[in-house]
Formats: sequence, structure tokens, C-alpha cells
Amino acid sequence: MRTTRLAATTALGAAGLLALTACGGSGFDDSGSDASSGSGSGLDILIGSSGDAETDAVNAAVAAWSEQSGIDATVRVASDLNQELSQGFASGDPADVFYVSADSFQSYAANGSLYSYGDQLDAVDDFYPSLVDQFSYDGSLVCAPKDFSTLGLIIDNTAWTAAGLTDADIPTTWDQLSDVAAKLTTGDQKGLAFSGEYARVGAFLAQAGGTMTNADGTEATVDSPENLAGLTYVQELLNSGNAAYAADLGTGWGGEAFGTGKAAMTIEGNWITGAMANDYPDVDYRVVELPAGDGGQGTLQFTNCWGVAADSADQSDAVDLVNYLTAADQQLGFAKAFGVMPSVQSAADGWRDLYPDQAAFIDSADFAQNVVNAQGASDVITDFNAQLEGLASGDPQTILSSVQTNLQAVLDQNNS
Repeated sequence: MRTTRLAATTALGAAGLLALTACGGSGFDDSGSDASSGSGSGLDILIGSSGDAETDAVNAAVAAWSEQSGIDATVRVASDLNQELSQGFASGDPADVFYVSADSFQSYAANGSLYSYGDQLDAVDDFYPSLVDQFSYDGSLVCAPKDFSTLGLIIDNTAWTAAGLTDADIPTTWDQLSDVAAKLTTGDQKGLAFSGEYARVGAFLAQAGGTMTNADGTEATVDSPENLAGLTYVQELLNSGNAAYAADLGTGWGGEAFGTGKAAMTIEGNWITGAMANDYPDVDYRVVELPAGDGGQGTLQFTNCWGVAADSADQSDAVDLVNYLTAADQQLGFAKAFGVMPSVQSAADGWRDLYPDQAAFIDSADFAQNVVNAQGASDVITDFNAQLEGLASGDPQTILSSVQTNLQAVLDQNNS
């Protein structure tokens, strides 16, 4: 997956967090009655779109709500969502409703840019608990999870069969993954390729039983025996000659390495299906759950939420729109239009019915781990990514110790 695509659809935590000034609440009295009563001229919705299918689907859903509610609403597609949000917050005239990525959420929540409306959501008890955790601040759900993605193992069926492998060989452990990667490796093709970044390598840390922080996000847990086991295994994969980073194969992401036949397997999220259909339609592939490590099964998940501006004059209408957009039937409509996974558990079976060949993605929600979203952590992850580029010849312990120090400093600052 290209980084730009992920930033638009799943909010990969490698993008820089914005240092925004506190601007929420200006112009409202303590009761907030003017803000919540809907005194504006209509809702302004700002999204970061993955393409025409997503744009058209959001436009259609908002138009249907507008006709039903009698409230005017306009959807705008941002060319740079974080920049345009920043400008709107700084001016005191932001969009009413907008996408918020997981890596930006904590900053926006901390500086008062977001209206906290979680207790007004119809689906509050239906959202996946881990998604609620991702978009909670000071113990309260601030904004509704929009959708989410998990990572799975993508297998080229043609290469699989040519290597003499069968369904019984689908890897469920690290040893089995190493074994099939070796059998799939040929002179022209690596058995496995993935992006050399936390957003992919981190899945192995989760499989080892590791985490980046403790449960309440106050202590860094990067420098742990579990994470060391996970990172050491990735290093062994790379040094085996049977796995490689996508960039080392001359490709921009795992999907490109896979689609062009430079790798027989990759680790990606459900966004890969659109790229395969559009760019590599002749590749026959399957999706399975990632294998378990010493700590059991683990994957990473990526998500956005529907933010509502603290400076919006139409908060009540905005929340009504979000309730409409996060209803199970509407989320399944989005899933059918552009493949995203619904953020409500009640829609999971409907998504499986739509995409039975991709069921592994939504089934992985049971063991998915959120990416780090602490305020100020983006620079830490950027540095982590830079160090991971040299993992094959580097020292996993040194890398983890460095990230531990950097992340703890950020968490200490947040908690001071």
C-alpha cells in the first residue's frame, strides 16, 4: 500500500502530527447552547478520499441524510487533510464534520479542537472496543470510529501451487511461515516481502506478545523481551534470503512487490484488494490470517474517526449526521462501495457475506492491536522506521532501547 493511500483511508501512524494551538470552544458560552442548536447555514464535511468510489459513496450518503433531515450539507475532498484541518482550526472556522486519523487524534483532542460527542452515539455499545480505546481521551469516547483495516497474509495462488504447497501448508506459526517463504523463493521471486516500517513490522511484535505502551498509555513498553523476540525473528527472515523489504525489491510497497510477482506473499491490509483489482487483475491470490508467534496471534489495525469541530455552530446536526453514517446498514453500504470494514460489530457478518474471500481481515479484529497514537509520538515512529530500514545488519536490542527512550520521553511530557 502506498503511504499516501493509507493516510487517506486508514491513517497510518507515520505522518507528522500537527502542533495546533488550542482553539476549541471560542465564541461559545459555558452552556454550549448556541453551538449545539444548529445556528449555521448547513454542514461542511471535509474528507480525505482514497478515490472516486469513496468520494461518490460519501456524497451519496450525505445527500440521503440531507434529504431526510432537511439540512443542507456539502462534502469537500481535501488535497492535504491535516493541513486543511489545521488551517480551519487556527482560523476558528473549521469544517463541521471531518475525518480524523488515529495519529492526529490525540493532538486534536488535547488542544480542544474536537467536540466530544461519544455519549450521544446510537452505536456506542456496538463499536469494537479497541476502536473505542483508540478514539478516547481522558476516559471518554470523543468521536465515532469510521471504519478500520487490519493486516493479513496475502498469498499468490499460482506461486503457491507451483511450489507444491497445499491448503494444509498455510502457515499458522512463525516456523511454518519461514518454511513456506523458503519454498516460495525462486531466482526471480522472494517468498515474502513487506514494507520496512513499524506499521508492518509491528505485527510481529504483537505476535510475540509485545506492545508499545502499557494499557493506559502512560509507560513505554518497547524495550521488552517479547518485542526483542519479534524484531529478532524479522531480522532472521530478512537474513534468510527468503524475505525482503519491498523497497529492497525496487517497489514502493508490499502490494506492488506482490502484484508485480517479485514476492509470492506480502503483509498488507484490505486496501490491497482495490490495488489488485485495478493494477494487477490477473493475479490469483488469497487472504489468510497472519501466523502466530510465541505470544499468539497478533496484527495491527488502522482507523479514522468522524470528528466534529468544537467551533462548529451545528454540533447537534453534525452528531445526527454521524449517527446516520455509522449505522450498520450505511457502513455496509460504504463497504460495498469501496471495501472498508465497518467499525460496528453488528455489521461483521454482513461484511463477510460481501467479501467471503477476505474474511480473514475482519476475523483478525479479535486479536488486532492499535498503532501508537500518543500525542507527539509521530516523530518517534518516524525515527523507528528509519532504524528499521537497517534491521538486517543492525542490533534489534539497540533499536528497541532507542525507541523506548524516545517514546517514554513523549509520554512523560504528555502526562506532566
